[in-house]
Amino acid sequence: MKNRIILATALAIAAMSGAAAGDLTWGFKNPAFHYGNGYSTHVLSVEQLQYNRKKEIQEKADAEAARLERELENTTLNKFIKNVESRIYAQLSKQMVDSMFADCTDDTGATCASAGTAEIEGSQITWLKDTTTGEITLEVIESDGSVTTITIPGGGEFNF
Repeated sequence: MKNRIILATALAIAAMSGAAAGDLTWGFKNPAFHYGNGYSTHVLSVEQLQYNRKKEIQEKADAEAARLERELENTTLNKFIKNVESRIYAQLSKQMVDSMFADCTDDTGATCASAGTAEIEGSQITWLKDTTTGEITLEVIESDGSVTTITIPGGGEFNF
């Protein structure tokens, strides 16, 4: 029995002596713990994830704010106010157009206006009628100073 143990030990030593030993190297597997290979990629990945998350949160907040604003604009009261406002502006524009195109050639002795001015939300609207040619000039000066001019030839008589 002793011979067998000695023989097994001798064979084990002989087998070990033929093996070559290599250098043992150690390094972190996670690139967050060292500035070696792969660290910059890791940092960029983390930054990109943080940026995407913040962007997603901001987009959700913006969408929710827009939804709440739409809900406030679409209440029954706001719809009613917009409808009334629209009808008032329509009536004002009708009165202005009626004054522009009024026919003063009848025998009633009524005098017709040859000019008019209105101010709506900071914009100045002016019209002027040339009594000799019948040409009407409508000028809109907006609050930012831009000017729109519309010229209606011959008193608005159009032949199509």
